[in-house]
This record gives sequence, structure tokens and C-alpha cells, in this order.
Amino acid sequence: MSDVRLASPQGKWILLTTVLGSSMAMVDSTVVNVALPRIGRDLDADLAALQWTVNAYMLTLAGLILLGGSLGDRYGRRRIFVLGVVWFAAASLLCGLAPNAGILVAARALQGVGGALLTPGSLALIQASFHPDDRAKAVGLWSGFGGVGAAVGPFLGGWLVDGPGWRWVFLINVPMALVCAPIAVRHVPESSDGRTHGRFDVLGAALGAIALALVTYALIEARNGSLVVALTAVAGVVAGIAFVYVEKRRPDPMMPPDIFASRQFTAVNLVTLCVYAAFSGFFFLTALQLQVVAGYSALQAGTALLPTTALMLLFSARSGELAQRIGPRIPLTVGPLLCAAAMLLMLRVGPDASYLADVLPALLVMGAGMVTLVAPLTATVLASVDTARAGLASGINNAAARAAGLLAVAALPLLAGMGPEAYRSAHAFDNAFRRAMPLCAGVLVVGAILAYATVRRPAPDCRRPECLTHGWVTAPPLEPRVGKGRLEAGEQPGE
Repeated sequence: MSDVRLASPQGKWILLTTVLGSSMAMVDSTVVNVALPRIGRDLDADLAALQWTVNAYMLTLAGLILLGGSLGDRYGRRRIFVLGVVWFAAASLLCGLAPNAGILVAARALQGVGGALLTPGSLALIQASFHPDDRAKAVGLWSGFGGVGAAVGPFLGGWLVDGPGWRWVFLINVPMALVCAPIAVRHVPESSDGRTHGRFDVLGAALGAIALALVTYALIEARNGSLVVALTAVAGVVAGIAFVYVEKRRPDPMMPPDIFASRQFTAVNLVTLCVYAAFSGFFFLTALQLQVVAGYSALQAGTALLPTTALMLLFSARSGELAQRIGPRIPLTVGPLLCAAAMLLMLRVGPDASYLADVLPALLVMGAGMVTLVAPLTATVLASVDTARAGLASGINNAAARAAGLLAVAALPLLAGMGPEAYRSAHAFDNAFRRAMPLCAGVLVVGAILAYATVRRPAPDCRRPECLTHGWVTAPPLEPRVGKGRLEAGEQPGE
């Protein structure tokens, strides 16, 4: 552990490298959607390949992110963070050079592994390195810069796609890593939990990832109606049951089942599943709708999405403060309903849609809904378990959000009746989009009803800046467990 002051040169270097590292993974998850139509044309890929381009990354990230935090505890948070940065950059290079869709999907899966290694360590390094008096400010700056990255990500992606080409959406990570990794090695103090004990739950992580992979494959390929797809779906369910069985019997499980004894924790995670499934489906399809149907360029589509994340960045802290005063029930009910209304407003976006009259109102309402619910959702998750398990609760909530997004991107095109070539036809895609948005809105209404019926405990006095200054749209923030100003023994940073 260290007591680095934020104002010192070393403190500024630590903040820079952690922001760069987390931004690599976070920006990548927001810019790829904008590049999908161009990727599909250049690689002659069907809709399933585009779904896998998004989902291969989310699959390995969701399946391994809890394990990534444990590895940092055992072997050193800086070491695992740097390994994740280098791994992520190498996989990004492979993505940028991919000659066909198959290699691109495989490289995206490798990217997710790198993301699972570096993402938990980013915030944990700040918590472990800075003096207690500076830690809250450092975390606030880290979260704020991350929100800026989330806001400009789609714009940057669109500019790259229309300019140097879609491959630079991935290749841009390489120079970022070349800056990030050496700074981390030179300026970030190593930290680990010397009292960590027990085995890594590799079997649990493998079963969880396999279950997600098999179910995702079955959903994406279900339109084929083959026996292989049916058997894959059954195998995925069996793997999921095996995961639960293993977690119940392991002495050191990745996801201890007893944490779900808290009815509040279980309820809020169900709300999380609904909310982030709808968000992922919305942003995946909207980026395509704006380009395929409305005729926007990649840059225009990326710029069009800026208001949502900008609102989150500017007003999440105030929303979190309001939820502290009135409790989380109202924000977690009203927020999803506002987002559902926004998705219905998106039905106005068709051929030759006006940005000011059709697109912007929907995105402003969407941003208002996300501002209302995201910070209270995170604070309520952390309040629903004992303080000693807050980091674990946050990690499970983060993984649940990513898994929900993964399954939504797999299932939504199937439920909306999108054929393999739908994104090549403006008319076909528009019709499917108009079926998909009410489905997303319906999932959000279910989430609102769950929140209204189950959320009771008042939100805590949340002093975690990453919960309040949160501008990311793909998952809740990760929270290391902190006690007495330092990471406590047995904790998993980034969880």
C-alpha cells in the first residue's frame, strides 16, 4: 500500500494511467456499434456476425471479470493491470488486421479477456495507492474522465469509421497501451493482498462463461431451427445449472450463493438485468437504425448519441444526492419508465428523420431516464449487503449487467424478426426496429414494476464518487471493498 498524494507528480501519473486503462475498455464497448454497418460491408458479414462482433467481447468480459479482480489480489494489482493492458492492445491489433469476420470475432473474445484483467484493477489501483485524504477526489476524477470518454466514444468511433476506416476503431488502442503500460510500470506502486487464501474458482468461471456462450449461440442461430441449435440451448441450460451447483459447494466460490439471501440484493439485480438488457439492445439497434434507415454517416450517428452520455456525466451526482434524500424506490421506478418512453419516441426515427424533431427528443428523454436511475441503482446494490461484501456485490451486479446486455443483443434481433441480411435493407431493418423498440420498452416497464414492488431500503449516504459521477452506459461501475481507508484482506478489487 502507499500514501501517494494526488498533487504530486507520481499521483498525476497514477491517475493518468488508470484513466487511460479503463478508457481503453470502456470506449471500445461504445464505439464498435457505430462501426458495425461498415464492418459488415467490408467483410461481407451477415447480421449474426455483427451480433458476435459485439457479443464475443461481452461474453469473455462478463464471464471472467470477477476472476480478474481475484488475480490482482493474489499476484499484484499493477502486474495484472499491465498484463490486461498489453493483452487488450494485442487483441485490438488482431481485430484491426482481421481479414474476415471469423478472425474478428475470435479477436474480440480475446479483447474481452484483456478487459477482464485490466478493468477491475483500474479503480483498485487508485484505492490502494492514494493517501486516504486524496482518495475520494482521485476516484471522482477517474470517474469523471471515464464519463467524458464514454461521451466522446461514439463521436470518435464515427470519425474514425468515416476517416481512416473502421479498423482504426481497434487500432487506436495500441498507441494508448504504449503510453499506459510504461507509465504504470514506472510510477504505480505494486499492491496485493498478502493474506489472500484459497483456490481460484476457475471451474466456476469456466462454467459461467460456457453457459453464456452456448445460450448466446442458440439465440443468435435460432432462426436456422436446426437440431444443433436446440442441443446447444439445452447444453447451455445444463452448464448454468452446473455453475450454480459448483458455486454452492466450493469453499471459495466466485459468486457465493448466500449473498442472494438478501432479498433487496436479489431484487435490485433483477432490476439491473431488465435495465441493462434494454440499454444494450437499444444502443446496438439505434446505431444501425440511424445509418441503415435514416441515412446518417458513421460520424453523424456517433455524434447523435452524445446527449445521452453527456447528460449522465453532468447530472448523475445530483441524481445520486436526490436519491439519498428520498430513497431509491422512486428513482428506480421513474427512471426505467422514462427510458421506456424514449424507446417509444425512437419509433419516430425513420427514413430522412430530422435530428432536432425526431432523434434528439428521444435521446434527451433517454438521458434523463438514465440519469435518474443509474446512480441510485449502484448505491442501492452496495447498501443491500454488509459493508464487508460491498465489493463482491458490486462485481456481481456489474457482471449481471454485462450478461444481460450479451443476451439482449443475441435475442432481440430474433424476437424482432430480423433476417441475416436485414441490415442491408433499409425497409426490412426499419420494420424490425419498430418491433424491437416496444420489446425493449416492455422490459423496462417490468424493471420499473419490480423496483416499485420490491425496493424499500433507503439509499445509504453514498460517498463513493464513482457511483455518483458515472457516465458509462454499458454497465454499473465497479467498486473495490474499502475499510478504514484501505483495501481490506480477502477483498477483490474491482468487484
